Amino acid sequence: MTRQTQLKPVSTHAAIAIDSFVAVAIGCIVAGGFIAAATGPLGLEHGSWLAAYLVLVGGVATASVGIAQQNLPPTPPERSHVRLELGCLCVGNAAVIVGTLITSPLLVDVGGIILAIGLAIAFVLVRGSTAHRRSTIAYRCLLVFVIVSIPVGLVLAHVRA
Repeated sequence: MTRQTQLKPVSTHAAIAIDSFVAVAIGCIVAGGFIAAATGPLGLEHGSWLAAYLVLVGGVATASVGIAQQNLPPTPPERSHVRLELGCLCVGNAAVIVGTLITSPLLVDVGGIILAIGLAIAFVLVRGSTAHRRSTIAYRCLLVFVIVSIPVGLVLAHVRA
């Protein structure tokens, strides 16, 4: 006996929000690929770190947040919450990247805090999800992993400065 899972219909504003998350994620993944390709020939000091960060945090984590919010919550999240969340992810990631590239641990700290706020919002926005229990658990594990890795990155930024 097979079990079929139906995805619920997506409201227009939820679809637009998902498109925003996925667009940001695709941009980060493409940029990470270009940076990875240029790291060796150009001798970029932080090139491999930047490529990995863009692909994994800016790409995979951001896309996961957008897709999960489309499918997991019992009701679509408020537009203002989604905007705040995406804003925190974008600004936090930008601050971490710029702070690392210019060797400013304080800017990395600020970025890490903003990023953690965005991820905490993402964690809360799927509360009440019961239709996709395994997916919700996997998604929350991903969020916790990224949140727990933030202090590690902050410590490394201070050690390298």
